[in-house]
Amino acid sequence: MKEPYRTSPDAYLLGENDHTDDAVKYEYVNGQVYAMAGASRNHNRLTRNLTTSLDTHLRGSGCEVFQGDMKVGIQTASEQHFYYPDVHVTCAEETNRYFNTAPCLIIEVLSESTARIDRYEKLVAYRLLDSLQEYVLCSQDTALVEIYRKRNEWKAEYFVTGQSFTLESVGLTMAVNELYEFLLP
Repeated sequence: MKEPYRTSPDAYLLGENDHTDDAVKYEYVNGQVYAMAGASRNHNRLTRNLTTSLDTHLRGSGCEVFQGDMKVGIQTASEQHFYYPDVHVTCAEETNRYFNTAPCLIIEVLSESTARIDRYEKLVAYRLLDSLQEYVLCSQDTALVEIYRKRNEWKAEYFVTGQSFTLESVGLTMAVNELYEFLLP
């Protein structure tokens, strides 16, 4: 993995937007740019299942589902971040071609190399978004879903095999077993 480097938000966006090759994607955190890790087969399966369920459920609602290649931008007086969530939903009128700023739901798929950042750094950063209602973490190797909700002060709720959970921000109930069908016998 490459070492992070420092740059301005404008220089980051200029370099990251519209690249046509299969170059590594980078995330931006307060002036530092970090290369993203590659995704495993289970990561892709889980992302596909989430995106398909959300897209089917939200069709015609005015909300849009994005995965992997659409950034979420976060800006406050002292913070500036651009992340590539695995899946996110926005129901707002977004105008930037390259990033959204008002998602109501963000989902990250955990791996050993990303779990700490997803669970701590990104949870803190994403909570800066007024629009965000839920932040969901899904383990890629175990049937485990963690949901952090604004309405309960971002306390974790856990869901495992045999249980269902509701993504309240979009009104979708999902069974853990269906989401993780590729892992379960």
